[in-house]
Amino acid sequence: MKFLIFIILFIISTPLILVTAQDTNDFVHPLDPKLLGLNKEQKLSHFKFYWHDIVSGQNPTSMVVVPPPPSNLNSTTGFGMVDIIDNPLTLGPTLSSKLVGRAQGFYASTSQSEVDLLMAMNFVITEGEYSGSTITIYGRNPVFDKVREMPVIGGSGHFRFARGYAELRTHYFSPKTMDAIVEYNIYVLHYSCSDVIYRRLINLLLIPLALYILFLPF
Repeated sequence: MKFLIFIILFIISTPLILVTAQDTNDFVHPLDPKLLGLNKEQKLSHFKFYWHDIVSGQNPTSMVVVPPPPSNLNSTTGFGMVDIIDNPLTLGPTLSSKLVGRAQGFYASTSQSEVDLLMAMNFVITEGEYSGSTITIYGRNPVFDKVREMPVIGGSGHFRFARGYAELRTHYFSPKTMDAIVEYNIYVLHYSCSDVIYRRLINLLLIPLALYILFLPF
C-alpha cells in the first residue's frame, strides 16, 4: 500500500522532475510547452489607462537625464534628449482618479526633423487580478500624430510570452509646463500563468510528502 501511494505521487510530480533535472554539461534543452502552460488557448485582453507625464512641479514623474547636446542646432525636436519616467497610470484622465499602475522606463528624442520619441516602458499593474504583472512596450511615438501605435513585445507574470499593440491618443498637453496626459488602449494576447504556478507549488509539496510516506513504518 505504501509503495502504491509513493508511485502515484511520483507520477503526479513528474513534470517538475523533468523541468529541474538538467544536464550540467549543457546549458540549453528542448522543453515541452505544456510544462509552461503554453498548450492553453490564448486570451485577448484590452487595457485602458491614462498615462500622466508630469514634468513640472516639485515632484515630477518624468526627468531629463540626458539633455540635448549644446551643438544641436535643431532645438525644436530636442534630438538627443533622454527622459526617465515613473508615470502614474489611472482609470480616468484626471490625476485624482484611481491609480492602477505605473509606467516605468525611458523615452528619447530620436528625430532631427520632427518630435519623435523612442519609448521603452514596463506597465506595472498594481490593481486587480493582474497585480504584480508587467506589460512591456517598445517602439516609435511621433507625438503630434492624432493616433500612434507601438508594439507590445512581452511581459512578466500573467503576461509571459505576451504580444500585441498599444494605441496612443494625446488627451492633454501644456506647451508651458510640458506636462501631458495620454490615453493608452493596449490589446494583449497572453496566457494565464496562475494555474502553472499552482501546479508547481503542488509538485514542490508532493515530492517531500512522497518521501515521507515511503519511509513511514507501516
